[in-house]
Amino acid sequence: MTQQRFPSEDFSRSLRNALGMFATGITVVTTRTPAGEPIGLTVNSFNSVSLDPPLIVWSLANDLPSRGLFEACEYYAINVLAECQTELSQRFASRIEDKFAGLEYDTGAGGVPLLRGCCARFQCRNTVRHEGGDHLVFISEVVDFDREARAPLIYFGGAYRQLKD
Repeated sequence: MTQQRFPSEDFSRSLRNALGMFATGITVVTTRTPAGEPIGLTVNSFNSVSLDPPLIVWSLANDLPSRGLFEACEYYAINVLAECQTELSQRFASRIEDKFAGLEYDTGAGGVPLLRGCCARFQCRNTVRHEGGDHLVFISEVVDFDREARAPLIYFGGAYRQLKD
């Protein structure tokens, strides 16, 4: 295997490209503001941690305006997107004001929005947060979940992909 080295000014971009070689699922993390407004954002830094107790992990960039709202909420949901939900991924990754405009959704623990048509939805209690460089890392308890047999939305090499049998 040939290793590539990059000048320091290219390091961040090169590291991002190398990390992009790890295929990830796409999720939308949702919660409610203290005023009760639904909020959400697209995240691909989601993973399982433990089955006993049931714990998951994800991270959020420090510079996002919604960081404080997610840090302070009691509950949030991880909505694992299906391959037909690219538009939802893009919507919740965008800077549009009302990302929930026109969306129908279910309600979970603490009133968190649960997106419809997902592969899986995890309702989580916001329990532990750690500073992690330019991100805040959330480790949280799964209090409820559901799943449907759907193909997941995958991200690899800077593009959406599909699983092939």
